[in-house]
This record gives sequence, C-alpha cells and structure tokens, in this order.
Amino acid sequence: MILAALLPVIVLGAYIYFRDPVKEPISWLLRALIGGIIICIPTAFVELGISHVLFWQGFPSTLFGTTVQAFFVAAVPEEAAKLLVLWLVLRRNPYFDEHFDGIVYAVCVGLGFAAIENVAYVLQSGEGWLTVAAMRALLAVPGHYAFAIIMGYCYSIYHFVERTPKNAAKMFIMPVMAHGVYDALAMSGSVDPVAGGICFFVLIFFCIKLQKAAQKRVQALVNKQ
Repeated sequence: MILAALLPVIVLGAYIYFRDPVKEPISWLLRALIGGIIICIPTAFVELGISHVLFWQGFPSTLFGTTVQAFFVAAVPEEAAKLLVLWLVLRRNPYFDEHFDGIVYAVCVGLGFAAIENVAYVLQSGEGWLTVAAMRALLAVPGHYAFAIIMGYCYSIYHFVERTPKNAAKMFIMPVMAHGVYDALAMSGSVDPVAGGICFFVLIFFCIKLQKAAQKRVQALVNKQ
C-alpha cells in the first residue's frame, strides 16, 4: 500500500535526476527531499487555520467556495511552504551553479511534499486504496511534480538571468495559479456532481497541458547547460 503511494514519486524523481546533465550531490538532494517532507506538518496546521477562518461553518457548499478553498487553503500555503524550503536549500548551496539545478531541487522538495500527502490519502482510503493510489499516481503526484518544475524554472531564471521583482513574483505566483486551478477542478465534484463530471474532463485536459508546459521548461534549461 505504501509502496503504491511512493512509486510515482520515485519514478518522477529518478526521471528528473537522470535528465540533469551535471548531477547534484545526493546529500543535497536529500536535504531538499527531507525539507519537503518536514514542511508538510506545519503546512497542514496552517491550512486548518485558514480553513477555519474562511469556512467556520464547515466545508464549502458552492463552486465559488471550493475555488476559494483550492487557492487560499491549499495552493497558497503549500506553494509558499515549498518555496521557503527551496530557498533555504539553495541560498548557501555551492552546487547551485547551473540553470537546470533550480528544477532538480524544486522537484525534490515538491516530491517530498507529495510523498507524505500521497501516503496519507492512500492509508485513509480503506478498501479502495488501490483506486486512490492509481488516480493520484496519474494526476496528483504529476501535478506536484509540474508545479515544482514551474517553481524551479522561475527560480533559476530569477537567479541566473534577471533579478527583477517580476521574476521574483513568478516563483510564487506561477505555481500557485497552476496548483489552484488543478485543485479547483478536482474539488468541484464535492458540491455539484454535474459540474464535477464536466470539470473532471477539463482537469484531464489541463493536466496534459500542464505536463507539456513542464517538459518544455525542462528541455529549455537542459539546453542551457
């Protein structure tokens, strides 16, 4: 059960590691991965606090409410936490010297976060754990992977190319927007089955586009090595 939850994390992590033309030290990659794992706990408490403030009467019951939840309860605190860990890992990292490194470290942080989240969802799913594990392997974990690529790409552009306020803001805003749209589509079915069914197909299309955008950024920074 736990292996099923961790398998997509391992596969995507290995893929991005072997795409790196100049490999980063495993010890530094583990720092990023462990940082992503550890930050899950305080982030969960922050999310509970935000949710209590915004939805003190219970869970949202409208599509607008689930969209607010997607962005402000999930996307904003989670991507802020990942960016904080990424900054802590890279600020004094002597090996952060190539454009592609931003993506490698960001993916390690994102997949560390995704690993704990995935294990929690699978363990809580009971007898339907295999279905949950399969769906999350196809959608949720690749989602975190893509959000991380976007963040790492923007981080490298800011660090190596042009240190402007606009590029600094993109490190946070771009992954938040991708994450928020993903969660808003995924959560819609909890309040409106018809809209949820439509949004599910939109979500599939969005995920395909998201992965293509992520791979385009991967290739762009590989070419800069």
